[in-house]
Amino acid sequence: MVALRSRSRNRGFLSRAALSRNLKTGGTMKVQRVVFALMGMMLLFAGKSSAQQVKTDYDRNANFGQYKTYSWEKVQTKDPFMVERIKEAVNSTLAAKGWTLVPSGGDVEVFAIETTQNQQTLDTFYNGFGGGRRWGFGGGFGDATTTVETYQVGTLVIDLFDAKTEKLIWRGSSSDTLSDNADKNTKNLDKGVNKMFQHFPPAPSKKH
Repeated sequence: MVALRSRSRNRGFLSRAALSRNLKTGGTMKVQRVVFALMGMMLLFAGKSSAQQVKTDYDRNANFGQYKTYSWEKVQTKDPFMVERIKEAVNSTLAAKGWTLVPSGGDVEVFAIETTQNQQTLDTFYNGFGGGRRWGFGGGFGDATTTVETYQVGTLVIDLFDAKTEKLIWRGSSSDTLSDNADKNTKNLDKGVNKMFQHFPPAPSKKH
C-alpha cells in the first residue's frame, strides 16, 4: 500500500526496461515509556513517526510542457485491490493538472510499484527511578522491561517515462505506516499521491 513512511532505498533511476522486468500509574510506582536504542554507553532515543513522508525528483532537462497525454504501463502490488485504487488516485490528480489518460500511445508511460516491509521499535517501560547508577548514568532507572513492536510500512513509487525516448523523467514516492483498516490506507494513498503531484509539472528550465 502506500507507502506509506519513506524508507525508499532507490539510489538512482532505473531504465524503463529494467523497471518493467523487476517490477512496510498504578499505586505509588511511576511508569515511563521510552523508545530507545542502546549503543555502547549511550542511549539514543528513537520512535515511530506518524508523519507521511513524500519525495519527488525529476529530469531537469525534460520539457514537461510537451506532455499532454499518458498511458498506464504497469502497476505492481501484492494487493490486487490496490491496483485500481492507485490508478484512480493518480488519474484524478493528473486530470486536475490537465493531462489526459489514453488507453495506449500516450506521451508519457506510468509505472507504479507498491511494497511493504516490517520495521521494529524497542519499547522500554521503566518502573520508578532508584537512587543508584545504571548504565553509567546518575540516578538509576529501576527495573525495566523491553518489548519489541513490529509494524508495517508501505511505500508507493510512481515513475513517469517519456514514451518516445523511454527515459525516466519524474519519480515520486510516498511512505507511511500501514493500518489494519483498508479505508484508512486508501485515504493515506490519496493523500500521498496528492502530495507527490502538488508541484507537478515541474517549472520549465530557462532554456525551455
